[in-house]
Amino acid sequence: MQTAATDTEEELATRQVILQAAYEEIHVRGFQAASLSKILANTNVTKGALYHYFPTKLALGYAVVDEILAEQIQQQWVQPLLQTDNPVTGLIQIIKQAGQELTEEDIYCGCPLNNLAQEMAPVDEGFRSRVEFVYEAWRTGTETAFKNGQDKGFVKKEINATSVATMIVASLEGCMGLAKNARSKKMLYQCGESVMDYLQSLRT
Repeated sequence: MQTAATDTEEELATRQVILQAAYEEIHVRGFQAASLSKILANTNVTKGALYHYFPTKLALGYAVVDEILAEQIQQQWVQPLLQTDNPVTGLIQIIKQAGQELTEEDIYCGCPLNNLAQEMAPVDEGFRSRVEFVYEAWRTGTETAFKNGQDKGFVKKEINATSVATMIVASLEGCMGLAKNARSKKMLYQCGESVMDYLQSLRT
């Protein structure tokens, strides 16, 4: 007989499988065009099980933002930066690593967070507020890192860390948007080089 704890672990695992499949489908097709049938086909989960965890497609989309995209931004951009003493050096390393890890498919599909901002923010407040929450956490983490860098003497005192953080996040997302539309990794690298040149100018 299975224990309640085992059932819970299995349920959590099933839920995560659905979430990951939904994330991949939404990343490729966008939320509105995403197919629940294709998500199910990629999970071997029944429709009843899907609706048990996510009663509507909208609830599934919200969970993708809250649980997958929010975690991705924290793991890729925020936490590594907060762990560095020098945010300029740290962020340049993070940008270079991100560029090396991106595939051609990643370029074609674009940033999943920015995609949802463009597609869903104008038509659904739930999506807009959730995406903004993720962006705010990204901006705030970047701002904190640069303020710490100022305190430690690595970053120019005269810069406004809040404005710099906003510009950095916007620039990184803009680079991905341009590269997506042009279907060009070369364009992404050119844009990234300019962002890194700007970061160099913030050193003391």
